[in-house]
Amino acid sequence: MAFLHSLVTLADATVADNNLGLIAIAAAIAVFTGGFSSLGESWIACHAIDGMSRNPEQQGKLQSTMILAVALDESCAIYALIVAILIIFILGGKIAA
Repeated sequence: MAFLHSLVTLADATVADNNLGLIAIAAAIAVFTGGFSSLGESWIACHAIDGMSRNPEQQGKLQSTMILAVALDESCAIYALIVAILIIFILGGKIAA
């Protein structure tokens, strides 16, 4: 953490006591982890289609399960976005003021 702080102060020498750079890095990490949700969704859809091609009579059951799984996976990305927005506006507002 100290390394990141020194990196931020080197990048912006005029604002040495401000931690806005660290807040931006924290928000980027939150969005980046939420981005892994797209990998999970593609994995879910790939295996559901694979299951439908192997067992076509179970298509309806597999499709409804896939939609539920994708919805739960997408909620993780939404939570990550909310955390990033809270980090930027709540924590960023306290530091800037």
